[in-house]
Amino acid sequence: MPNSAERSPGPVLVAGGGIGGLAAALALTRQGFEVLVLEQAPEMGEIGAGIQLAPNAFHAFDALGVGELARSRAVFTDYMVMHDAIDEYQVGKIPTDERFRERFGNPYAVIHRADVHGALYEGAQATGKVRCLTSTRIERVEQDEQGVIAIDQHGQQHRGVALIGADGVKSVVRQQYVNDPHRVTGHVVYRAVVDKADFPDELKWNAASIWVGPNCHLVHYPLRGGEQYNVVVTFHSREQEEWGVRDGSKAEVGSYFQGICPKARQLIELPKSWRRWATADKEPIGQWTYGRVTLLGDAAHPTTQYMAQGACMALEDAVTLGEALRVQGNDWDQALDLYQRSRVARTARIVLSAREMGRIYHAKGVERLVRNDLWRGRSPERFYDAMEWLYGWNVGNCLAIHTAAGAPA
Repeated sequence: MPNSAERSPGPVLVAGGGIGGLAAALALTRQGFEVLVLEQAPEMGEIGAGIQLAPNAFHAFDALGVGELARSRAVFTDYMVMHDAIDEYQVGKIPTDERFRERFGNPYAVIHRADVHGALYEGAQATGKVRCLTSTRIERVEQDEQGVIAIDQHGQQHRGVALIGADGVKSVVRQQYVNDPHRVTGHVVYRAVVDKADFPDELKWNAASIWVGPNCHLVHYPLRGGEQYNVVVTFHSREQEEWGVRDGSKAEVGSYFQGICPKARQLIELPKSWRRWATADKEPIGQWTYGRVTLLGDAAHPTTQYMAQGACMALEDAVTLGEALRVQGNDWDQALDLYQRSRVARTARIVLSAREMGRIYHAKGVERLVRNDLWRGRSPERFYDAMEWLYGWNVGNCLAIHTAAGAPA
């Protein structure tokens, strides 16, 4: 007769109750698992402002069963547009209309981060299989024959069949198993949300809009049915930065945009308060999985914001993890290997592409002239072709080629 551990190895533990952690929980419940989410904050929620959701994110939402919930809270854009912040030259414009949706099978949208989190949380609660424990910070992970034990800040032990480290850019799980340094970029991001009534009429575009300038850029787009607008500005700091978040200063942000055209510069005068992020990423790693522990989302591949894919990658990770378990019949060892092989190169490409995109956005001198000439005359179809590798992801193609044991890859 099997012992109690064999009969009931426990739930899957998920360290972190953010977007990646809740998406992972949803994916795991669809494979029949009970899930315990361990979240260090005192309540479930999400800080921040707006984020962009590409078609690959909506493919992931659909696979997780919350597609309609997410769509109901998103603003679907008509186009993406880049302007030079010095002379207002339109560097590039990409329609995200019906042609875009037909090509990629889903829309491009902008949404408040809290609304993404809320859709995933509601979906997880509706399963009846996800329990969330707040004010619980994982400090150490141990493994034995039955699975994993997560030990929190109070010394309490939480046992599970496996553990998903979705505990963000400063992941304790990653620190225990990888312990690699972060790379401070020197770029500072200011984020704020502005009410529609306070937003300039001449910039009320239904678009993901970016103004690119020397060592800086500005982003704006509508949120919550156009009742609010997200404003994000980024600059190369003069200070020695340390990775972290704090309240921002209007005087500081204003001092970095002196050469910007008035149309773009008015964006920095709008917010009543700012939050200030000093950004960092890490070098991509080839191993995420250690026994029955694996990494997901920002814990696996922390990146800068320049590809607008951080949340999208976490959603993809979750779906891919679930699919790997399905294909491998919930064999954790094989599934975690397949999950890792399916995700490492793609997410590393995002990290490295984001670094290069930051250089393109912030070009100055002759590099700026090259940047402004880069997409001149490009048709929507050619833009779509260039985006296929990114936006063409879906649940049907998310796994690395799976071959039987001994068969050639």
